[in-house]
This record gives sequence, C-alpha cells and structure tokens, in this order.
Amino acid sequence: MKSARPYLIWFAIAVLLALGAIRGMQWVRDHPEHMPTARFEIAHPQGWATQRKLVGLADDDAACFAALDRVSAGYERRPVVGVGACRASQRMVLTGDKLVPTLRPANAAPGCAVTIAMALWNRDVVQPLAQKYFGQKVVALENLGSYNCRKIAGQQARSQHSTANAIDVSAFILADGTRISLINDWDDADVRREFLHEVRDGSCDLFSTVLSPDYNAAHADHFHFDMAARTAGWSVCR
Repeated sequence: MKSARPYLIWFAIAVLLALGAIRGMQWVRDHPEHMPTARFEIAHPQGWATQRKLVGLADDDAACFAALDRVSAGYERRPVVGVGACRASQRMVLTGDKLVPTLRPANAAPGCAVTIAMALWNRDVVQPLAQKYFGQKVVALENLGSYNCRKIAGQQARSQHSTANAIDVSAFILADGTRISLINDWDDADVRREFLHEVRDGSCDLFSTVLSPDYNAAHADHFHFDMAARTAGWSVCR
C-alpha cells in the first residue's frame, strides 16, 4: 500500500492556496481603491488604481458627475464649449468649499475629472501640509484658468487646457490671509518654499501631469495639473 503522505501534502497545499485566495478576495473587497475595475468613490483613500480611475473619469461624463452626486457635492455644470479637439463637456463650478478651497477667480470651471482630482489633492496633500507648516487651513486657491483652446507651447500636440482637463494654480491663501505664491515663494529659503515643494511632490500620485517652476520658465508662476490619458498610464512630474 502506497504511503498517503504525498497526497496529504498536496491536499494541505491546496487548502492553503484556497484560504489564500479567499483572503485575497476579501482584501480586494475591502480595498477597492487598489482595483481598476472597482467603481471610483471620492470617499475612498488613495490607492494603486486611483490615478487610473481619475483619468478614466475624464472620458466618462456620466460616471464623473455621478461620483460628485454620491457625496452630495454642490456644483453647477457649465455649457459645453468648443468643437473637435477643443470640445469641453465637463466644465463645472463647485458651489461651496466642501471639496476644494474657493477658487479665485471663481469662473475657472475646470473639468469634472480635474475637479475631483483637486478634491483628493486638497484632502490628502494641501490641507495636511498647510497644518504641518502653518497650523491652519488653505481657504482659497488662486488660479490662471482652465479652458483654453491651444497647442502646447512649442509643440504640435493639443494642451489639456483645450478640453478644460487642466488647471493652473498660482497661489494658496491661508485662513489668516497669508498668500503663498509660486512666483514669490518657490525659491525662498523659508517654510513657504518647503510647503510648495512638498505640495508639488504630493501631487504626482494624483494628476497625470504636474509641472512646476522647476520644469521651465513658462511655469515659473504656477503649477499645471491635468488628467491626460497616456499609453501605459505613464505620468509626468517635474
């Protein structure tokens, strides 16, 4: 009679693999932020799939605005503008500062996907760093606009601004009125410089493109953020 030991070993291995698979499936259910196929939720923490999901929202108006509706975010949609490569259908303005600090000027109307990325950026990057360095909140963001039908400077490719899938942020206003601007504070040897550089670094896991004054002179006075879709999902952070 052959020994049953080899069969018992294989049975034990099969049981362990099955238990591992069950645990893995449970982990996936408990961490949808890491699963590209799981529905995006603003309330979820950032995960491996967050940026990919945000990029997907830029091409899915219904899913993007539904995500805002599920957290009862007040917003007003702006009329579709442009045609072809310059058609912007997601332009919107938040009606409160629940998700993103007040934009100045208020009529920037970035696309839905960019706005949601800014909400996560505000929650996970901007406000924690403002508390770390200044002990107070950022209450407003100065911006240089969102929609602009044009090509990237010096290139033939269309800018993400052409579909309002981008926004340029130039300054942060603290609760006490302190203004921290990129043009004045990016290279200063003080806490404002540290804040701005950490904000830039912390933005790279959310936005497809992050361009700062370190990139070139054209960005000396602002951060450029966008949710561009690229082959293989690669991103740019400079």
